[in-house]
Amino acid sequence: MDFDVEIGEVNSKVTGFYGWPNVQDRHLSWDLLRLLASESADPWLCVGDYNEVLFSSEMRGGERAQWKMNNFRDAVNECGFRDLPSEGYAFTFDNGQSGENNRQSRIDRAMATGEWFDLFPYGRLFHLDRECSDHAPLRVVFDRRLRDDYGPRKKFCFEHVWVGEEGCEDTIRRAWERGGGDVLETIENCVRDLQNWKGISIGKVVKELRAKRVRLKVLNEGGVSARDVDERRRVVRDISKLLQQEELF
Repeated sequence: MDFDVEIGEVNSKVTGFYGWPNVQDRHLSWDLLRLLASESADPWLCVGDYNEVLFSSEMRGGERAQWKMNNFRDAVNECGFRDLPSEGYAFTFDNGQSGENNRQSRIDRAMATGEWFDLFPYGRLFHLDRECSDHAPLRVVFDRRLRDDYGPRKKFCFEHVWVGEEGCEDTIRRAWERGGGDVLETIENCVRDLQNWKGISIGKVVKELRAKRVRLKVLNEGGVSARDVDERRRVVRDISKLLQQEELF
């Protein structure tokens, strides 16, 4: 995926890259990078899974032939790339196996040209925690200011799926009984009480989800025994269920 981005009066280029997975085809990845570089002199950010590491230090377990890394480095240098400063666990890929069969590597990365860094001197890459994939999600931040403003709060809307959730029906019944026969007052009671119930319910889910993600982070960063791998699978399943619950609210 390759597209142009206009920022004010300045054009820049962003590429979502996936390298050929088979070793015999890997040269096609580097040829493609060179081709993309030749097509534009605009500031360029390239993010993705390159299926290769630049240095042996970017691996845990297994070995990598030096010529494979050299070929990747040659292409990176010819494109004028350098890595975005990164935060998070060093390895972005884990094959999910245990013990001596475990392989971890940094095959996912974000690189940019000097011109791009001139535009975004505070550009940074975050390796997020793996949950449902063997790859870590990547998050590129263009500015040092991280915004948490997601706009105005949504209007209240009753979701039918709440009916099956613990406490919902009792909350509605109590609000209705308190209304004293006044329909508008009863509806206002229902809205207010359901919002409180929703806040408490989602708070429990968020708290449990946070605890599971803390444990997953520990497992992602060092658990390679068979027991750790099995626990990680259980934690990932629990997180998936909690995310489904979270969506209900």
